[in-house]
Amino acid sequence: MITLKNPEQIKLMKEAGRITGEALVLAGEAVREGVTTKHLDDIIRHHIEKSGATPSFLGYGGFPGSACISINEEVIHGIPSPDRVLHEGDIVKIDVGAHYRGFHGDSANTFPVGAITEDRQKLIDCAKDGFAAGIAQIKEGGRIGDIGHAVQELCEGRGFSVIRKYVGHGVGRDLHESPDVPNYGTPGRGPRLTVGMTIAVEPMVSAGSWDVKELSNGWTVVTKDRSMTSHYEHTVALTEDGVVILTKVYGSA
Repeated sequence: MITLKNPEQIKLMKEAGRITGEALVLAGEAVREGVTTKHLDDIIRHHIEKSGATPSFLGYGGFPGSACISINEEVIHGIPSPDRVLHEGDIVKIDVGAHYRGFHGDSANTFPVGAITEDRQKLIDCAKDGFAAGIAQIKEGGRIGDIGHAVQELCEGRGFSVIRKYVGHGVGRDLHESPDVPNYGTPGRGPRLTVGMTIAVEPMVSAGSWDVKELSNGWTVVTKDRSMTSHYEHTVALTEDGVVILTKVYGSA
């Protein structure tokens, strides 16, 4: 069941989103060669907790980190570790959630480690541009399929693939709510978009195949062909005044 939020609840979600977005920005600023993913996770947890919130991911289904930090061919759910060190040329996906006064925020971005290849930069840009294309379709009376089709059309038009097994989702009192928000689809199909909906739109893009598998740790998802991936996500709300990005931090990417 899709749970619609009233203006007061969306206001609380914007606070959860602000904390989420700030933590993501701080972690992104710390990305450089020689840094461990555990160090980035510590930055995220410290900011979320000092802001009076709790990390949404910590303990979620048994997940051991405060954020999912995934490198190169890892798509999502990378486990932070003091043994995972960033190297020049890597691209690192950081996915953050914060739970504040009963509501969650959820946001992700892909960061370059030092100088990266042109192809990897294009992959990063594609996920971000796919997000923009997707949310441009969010309007009262539209359909979820409109969002996914726009993401798919843009990304495949640039020669990339969108991951199909994992999708965006509703966000609210629960981190993952209905509806699913795939990054592919058919215009005019799927649940109707309605004022009060709060969803995470999150293109996950592969430079090769969209086929993925889960590693033996039970969490980390990689592309089967080991192609590079990018990820970009914000929690957004459809309001009477249009779409509001709840996890956006002013001045950030």
